[in-house]
Amino acid sequence: MTETFALKRISPDAIAHAVERAEHYRLLNDPEQAESICLDILAVDDGNERARITLILSITDQFRRGVGSRGGARAMEQVAKLPGQYERAYYSGLVSERQGRAHLLQGGIQRTFAYEGLHDAMQHYEKADSLKPAGVDDAILRWNACVRTIQREGLQPRRDEPELPLE
Repeated sequence: MTETFALKRISPDAIAHAVERAEHYRLLNDPEQAESICLDILAVDDGNERARITLILSITDQFRRGVGSRGGARAMEQVAKLPGQYERAYYSGLVSERQGRAHLLQGGIQRTFAYEGLHDAMQHYEKADSLKPAGVDDAILRWNACVRTIQREGLQPRRDEPELPLE
């Protein structure tokens, strides 16, 4: 028989310190711990944008470890909760870019999926660039990084394969 444990809630006055802890664990390359802390923060303060962004980054940090498509879906659920159009476009791009880079690490046929992820990211970054606040060129920096990766790696889109008839 498996024992069931209940999650404990952090106090509202501990949120600022908890956000710092989550960011610290990301820097220590422990995204699972950072993710857990962010979930605790958001359970108490669902509108905490800093915790939500750290959560998105923590989830996407795990893509290189093979989290798979469910991680992408979880990250996009959080992106959808960001309040601004710019932030939603920018972080949608970041999720796609990190998925693409994770595919690139796997090599082989995954390189095609790497191209698709980076290309999708570039479309989001283009939208983010049109919505950006003055003096913020983060979307351009990410766009350029995607272009350089596509060029350096010689990535290509998937070729349209003719459909075989079912017999």
